[in-house]
Amino acid sequence: MWVCVSDVFDVKAIVKTIIECVTYKALDQNLGMDQLQKQLRDEIDGRKYLLVLDDVWNEDVQQWLSLKNLLMGGARGSKIILTTRSMKVAKITSNCPPYVLKGLSDDDAWSLFKKIAFKEGYADSTNSVFVEMGKQISENCAGVPLAINTIGGMLSFKGTLIEWQSFLDRQLSRISLRENEILDSLGLSYSHLPSHLKLCFAYCGLYPRGHAIDVQTLVQFWIAQGFVKQSNPSQSLYEIGFGYFKDLVERSFFQEVGERYSGEGLTCKMHDLMHDLAIFVAKTNSIVVDSNFSAGEVGGKCRHISVNPSLIPLIKGKRLRTLLHFPNKREESQHMSDETWDSIISNCIHLRVLKLDNLDINKVPRSIHKLKHLRYLDLSNNPKLKILPKGICKIQNLQALKLDWCSQLKELPKKIENLVNLTHITCEQCHSLTHMPRGIGVLTSLQTLSGFVVDKDGSHGGADLSELSGLNNLRGQLRIKNLGFVKNAKEIFRAANLKEKQHLRSLVLVWSGDSDDDDKSLEDLQPHPNLESLLVIGWRGDAKFPSWISLLTNLVNISIWGPSKFKHLPSFAQLPCLQHLFVLDLVELEYMDNNNPNGRQGDLESFFPLLKRLHIQNCPNMKVWWRRRPIDDDNEDDTTVIGTSTIAFPCLSHLHIEDCPLTSMPLYPSLDELILVNTSSRPLKQTLKMNTTSISPSTSTPSLPLSKLSSFHVQNIEELDTSMLD
Repeated sequence: MWVCVSDVFDVKAIVKTIIECVTYKALDQNLGMDQLQKQLRDEIDGRKYLLVLDDVWNEDVQQWLSLKNLLMGGARGSKIILTTRSMKVAKITSNCPPYVLKGLSDDDAWSLFKKIAFKEGYADSTNSVFVEMGKQISENCAGVPLAINTIGGMLSFKGTLIEWQSFLDRQLSRISLRENEILDSLGLSYSHLPSHLKLCFAYCGLYPRGHAIDVQTLVQFWIAQGFVKQSNPSQSLYEIGFGYFKDLVERSFFQEVGERYSGEGLTCKMHDLMHDLAIFVAKTNSIVVDSNFSAGEVGGKCRHISVNPSLIPLIKGKRLRTLLHFPNKREESQHMSDETWDSIISNCIHLRVLKLDNLDINKVPRSIHKLKHLRYLDLSNNPKLKILPKGICKIQNLQALKLDWCSQLKELPKKIENLVNLTHITCEQCHSLTHMPRGIGVLTSLQTLSGFVVDKDGSHGGADLSELSGLNNLRGQLRIKNLGFVKNAKEIFRAANLKEKQHLRSLVLVWSGDSDDDDKSLEDLQPHPNLESLLVIGWRGDAKFPSWISLLTNLVNISIWGPSKFKHLPSFAQLPCLQHLFVLDLVELEYMDNNNPNGRQGDLESFFPLLKRLHIQNCPNMKVWWRRRPIDDDNEDDTTVIGTSTIAFPCLSHLHIEDCPLTSMPLYPSLDELILVNTSSRPLKQTLKMNTTSISPSTSTPSLPLSKLSSFHVQNIEELDTSMLD
């Protein structure tokens, strides 16, 4: 039985079609649902059947369940095959993993293309230039037979190299889509999108082809343009916008989506044909202006452009709402002239998004405040930029200010508290920042504040850490610098209220200066338990690590960098999510853990259950892992007792130990990569000789220790016979 469902999921109509497939008879149009249900039961109950529901778009779970319940009476072995273009449909209709239909291979695509493109005899199939261009075109078709047929058929009537080259360079997307045949295929998915997702998808045509799209930035673009609507008061606009992105992913509009938390750092790409579709559906509303276009092609209806900055003065864009610059690594770096700035401010007064990164900008004109509709301003990667004009604080609609890698920028503008709609400030790698402006704590809508710089001596009148107190909507990463210069540290640290920032995922705490920090306890900088990454750099306080570390059960990454006075670290072994542990430059560290498991079964099963990467470097006083030396550690050959010397990391795949005389540590039989520099060979020898039956039962260690090792580097290791690894 085969039922073409299409966009209208009408249970009554589907049941009627199924019955007609079984009986080969047309049914009375006036039959009610009760009558149809009874007849369906009569036809399929107790019978083995195969039903294909083709082209399903319904995403309503209840509608699907109402149909599914009617189909449950078949005999054992009955199957339902459902085809859809939406991953969301696949998820709600079955627990089985979907079979994702792939395109033709490059060889099969080329075979089909040349059969069609050369069939009329206009183009010479023996000409190597035609063949090479044909292969490039067929590869651009993404293995889609419809695309190959359409483009190949069109080119079959073009017999000159110039015509083929022109198509390859300029017309691949335009001509094929105007033919409405590829549009009928790809455009069908687009036509099913709700109106807000159509706007979001079409906007993506501004990105260069093949560009790695930063998802957080894309969502911020959508928000700035007003595409994202506050449908749920309990969600932020970003959360709603990120939901839009996930909807488009499920409908296969994006690919190569990286998997990271909550969208921070997430990237994706659009397939070339989807990118072409985005350009097509945007029509004259969005234009990519490059050397192949004249400024005259930017019509009065154009709202969004992606442009080479040198062409900006030629554009008269009174209605422009987006002006983007995407740096091209293959071209020489661009320079932002005063003429270009003047053109933007005088001709593009309705701009909402302005992205001018990597343009060698050394100053921003005072008149920028005239862009009163601006919501997104990106000035990143302009290392000559030293100061921002006060006028920026008059742009009260501004939501995002991006300043990453402006390495000479000395300060953020005063009166930043006037930017009441600001939700994102990024200043990664702004090494010259001396302080944060007072009043920043008023901006309680802030979701991103990538860095907070403590005023070292108070001479700049900067904000102190207490201004972080009310910024509890912060997300992603927060890096706090110059903690060693905080006065009344205990009081100020507590006032920062880090433990209430439940949305933060990464926290970097950086001390500076040569003085001891005994009164600046880490204990008072306790973060929220939701934290996933913690980096502590240069704390010189007492030798005790804060007690709250055991409460951070969601930690995935821990990095402790010296110099510091730590004699030992707390037990990280039972942190259930920990995957990466880095310990560097702890010159006074004597051992890692004060408590050894002593072979207890519960301890063994929970010992670093997910740790994948361990890096210990420049810890010259660390000779043992545990403070108490187990009885069997004196005997290199004793691997039969379940003592500390036979405890193994169950998942560790990468180990780097350098400048650390570590003679006793957990064993590591499952490594893929091992780097040992200026350290003891004893743990390696014990690992190679270990009896696998003595390992924790939870480990998935192969039968031979280090049998998975693919990369091995040793340097300055005494008494090591490398033939042991053969």
